[in-house]
Amino acid sequence: MIVSLAELGLVARVAEALNVTQPAISKQIAELERIIGDSIVIRDRNRLYLTPIGRRLAEHARAILSQLDRAAFDIEAMARGVSGSVTVGAVGSVAPLLLPEAIALMKSSAPKASVGVVEGHFVSLLPELTAGKIDLLIARIWQPRELPGIQQATLFKEPIVVVVGRDHPLARQSEITWETVSQWPWILPQPNSVARQAVDALFARNGLLPPENTIASASLTLNLELMRKLPAVGLFPDSLARIHSARGDIAVLPLDTEDFLSEACCFWARDKQTSDSTFDLFMQCLMQSASRM
Repeated sequence: MIVSLAELGLVARVAEALNVTQPAISKQIAELERIIGDSIVIRDRNRLYLTPIGRRLAEHARAILSQLDRAAFDIEAMARGVSGSVTVGAVGSVAPLLLPEAIALMKSSAPKASVGVVEGHFVSLLPELTAGKIDLLIARIWQPRELPGIQQATLFKEPIVVVVGRDHPLARQSEITWETVSQWPWILPQPNSVARQAVDALFARNGLLPPENTIASASLTLNLELMRKLPAVGLFPDSLARIHSARGDIAVLPLDTEDFLSEACCFWARDKQTSDSTFDLFMQCLMQSASRM
C-alpha cells in the first residue's frame, strides 16, 4: 500500500490497484501513523504526498517487495531444478548495466542453468533472434515499431550523454555547442546500426551534418582507451559516464541529447515464455535487475 501511495498519489487509484475500498486504504494509513507515531502523508485536496518519514518508509517497502519477489522465483527455480540454457544478444551500451546482476541472480537461483551472451547491434542481432539462434535481444531503441511474431517490453529509460577524455580541450569548457563538437573526431556506433541512424538524426535536428572524422566502435572499454589516446568525442550511458567521470577517466559535456536512445527494451519470440522454464526464470531475473535502475 505504501509503495502504491508513493507511485500513484491518490487513494482512489491505490484502492483500484490493490482491489480494496478507499476506506480500507485510509484505515491502513491511520494504523501506520499510529504505529510510527508520526504522519506519513500530507493531504492536499484529492492528492496525498508522502512526508519525509513516509518516503523513507516507501523505500524500505520497495526493498521488502523486491526481496519477496526474489524469494519467490529463487524457490521456484530450485523446486523445478532449472538446468537449461538461455542465450542473450545485447548492445554494448546496455549489457554492462543490466546483465551482471541478472546473470548473478540467475546463477544463484539455478546453478545448473547456462547463460550465454552475444554482443552486437540491433540490426545484426534481430535476424539471430528470428532464426532462434538467440533467445532474447536487449537493445536501445529509436522510433519504436511492432515486429511480426516478436514481443517486446521496456526495461528502463536512461539518457545517453556526450563525453570526452579527461585531457580533451573541451573538458575544460563550460559552454559548448553541437557545432563545436561536430568539428572533433567522433567515436560512433556502426554505420548500419539503429543507434547510428539515431545519432545522424540528432545532428540533423541541431542543423548539422553528421561528423566526417569518425571511428566506428560499440565497445565501451575500447572507447575509453580511444578517448585517452585521441581527442575524440563519444557517447556513454549516463550511469556509466558518471562512474568514469568520478574516477577521472572522462568528462561529460553539457549538451542536450534530447533523450535519444534513452529507452532500453527486450525482444523475444511470442511463444518462448510459455514453453521454456529457463527463459522464463531469466526474464524474471532481468526484470528484477531493471527495476533497480
